[in-house]
Amino acid sequence: MYNHVPKNYECPICLAVAGVENEDTMIKQDDIFYRDDLVMALINSKFVGNNPGHAIVVPLKHYENLYDLPEKEANKIIKVAKAVAIAMKRVRKCDGVMIQQNNEPASEQHAFHYHMHIFPRFNDDGLLNKLSDVRVSKSEERRIFAAALREHFMPM
Repeated sequence: MYNHVPKNYECPICLAVAGVENEDTMIKQDDIFYRDDLVMALINSKFVGNNPGHAIVVPLKHYENLYDLPEKEANKIIKVAKAVAIAMKRVRKCDGVMIQQNNEPASEQHAFHYHMHIFPRFNDDGLLNKLSDVRVSKSEERRIFAAALREHFMPM
């Protein structure tokens, strides 16, 4: 529907879904801590502010944004996001979680494959003031967060 994919766009999330690790995607297979027939959850390669190791839930099939996302995938994403949030509370001992989902460039959507962010939140962490404080993490940093969630994640 409202699509903004540039010509010759190589979707980094689709590459990760296919198991590809190359210069076109920062996602490593070790980042993934949940996968089923419709969706997968992984640690985002970009760390934000003082809240490193947030997760994203993505459909396995390519849908650019919320407008294109079928109900079946949308329902599964919400179900998995809830399970990730609960696991994150246990593993990270965070005070809360924040869900964020961006659609179109005006909302800061950068990867043109639907994805829902789940941030661990801590009292007085100031995350909302640091959303532009982003750095690309190293795979070793992400591996720690993914392994902890993988270990504690309840199969659905």
